[in-house]
Formats: sequence, C-alpha cells, structure tokens
Amino acid sequence: GAAGATGLLAACGVKPAYVAEDRRAGRDLSGRERSVTFANWPLYIDTDDDDPRKRPSLDAFRERTGIAVRYTEEINDNDEFFGKIGPALMNGQAVDRDLIVVSDWMAARFVRLGWVQKMDRAAQTNVADHLDPQLRRPVFDPGRLHSVPWQSGITGIAYNRRALGRELRSTRQLWDADLRGKVTLLSGLDESISLLMQGNGADVTRWTGDDFDAVCEQVEKLVATKHIRRFTGN
Repeated sequence: GAAGATGLLAACGVKPAYVAEDRRAGRDLSGRERSVTFANWPLYIDTDDDDPRKRPSLDAFRERTGIAVRYTEEINDNDEFFGKIGPALMNGQAVDRDLIVVSDWMAARFVRLGWVQKMDRAAQTNVADHLDPQLRRPVFDPGRLHSVPWQSGITGIAYNRRALGRELRSTRQLWDADLRGKVTLLSGLDESISLLMQGNGADVTRWTGDDFDAVCEQVEKLVATKHIRRFTGN
C-alpha cells in the first residue's frame, strides 16, 4: 500500500522524492489571488449554530483580510490523504492546497521529504509570541519553521454513558461481552496501540516488544471474533 511504500522510501533515504529547501516555495500569487485553500479533517472547525454550512472563524478571517478561504473536509486518515496527494508532490506538481492538517508523525514525513516550505514568522506574531513552549521545538521540525500546531490533545475513550448504563474507566472494559460488535478503534498506531497497551498495564513511556506483540495479538483476536466493529481514520 501507499503507506508501506512511502515508509520504505523515507527510511532508505531515497532522494528523487525529496525537494530541496530552495525549490519548495511556490510562485507568490497573493497580490492577485486573494484566496487560500485549506484542507482539514471533518468537524475540526466551528460552525454556525443555526446554519452548519457557515463557519464563523473563516468568515471573520475573510472580513478582516479580504482573503477568501476554499475549505474542504477531505482528510479522514493520514495515510489515505498522503496517498492522495503524495504522487503529485513526488513529481514536483502542484496539489492546489495551501494549508493541510495532518497528525504530527505525518507532518514529520512531509518535512523530512521537503514537501513544505518555511513560513515567515515575522508575519505570524500569534505563533511567534503565543505558541505553547512545549510545542515550539519538535524534533522533526527544528525551530518550528515548516509547521504550526492546529490542535494538541490526548486520545481517550468516547461512549454514551446514559445508553451504556455504566462508566468505562479503562480500555480493558471495552472487551466486556455486551460490547461485542460495538467497538471501533482509530486506525493510527500512535493513537490506538499506546492506549491499549496502557489499558493492559504497560508503561507506555517504557514499553517493550513483548507489550507491542501482546496487544497486536489481542486486537487480531478481537477482530476475528467481531468484537471490534471497524477501524476509522477519524
């Protein structure tokens, strides 16, 4: 699949896909094209209470700057989206997207491949002055010059307590017999696997190969018995 092949390319350091820093910037058309294309995940931005088609933040941005936003909710899985735009970027072709929102590990892949250009922090005072210090120096993007956090949070368990009739305090409880066929997991390894290992009692800051193998075998059995209903990107 696209994810496996791309992971191999990155690991082997294959150069044809890499774009050098001095060749990344697209032609500046901001003087005559007063619009920006923004690709995001579903439900990641505010909507109007009375009209869900309206997005107050984007409307306010347009009114303040005169720049229109072409906004799409087309990202539902990191690898899936990478497979969608990756071939064009590998060949130096435009993908008609100015901003994209992906998870940090996927952002690291884009930075590593040279598919994103440096930002002008002098024009981004909110980033320069107010970004949380913990998020300013990611290993994959020294100086945080090619990326900006959209959100920062944690992965947890989401459920309807009223419908279930009890509380869930651990992923171990997701495997209760009455939840067979009702459990979905996120497809991202970094999100699901670490949470499941923690539920099994592993220290996720010092997990071992045995911890990882155990949770993989556990998930395989739960899929085979149809306890896990499906995996979703979002």
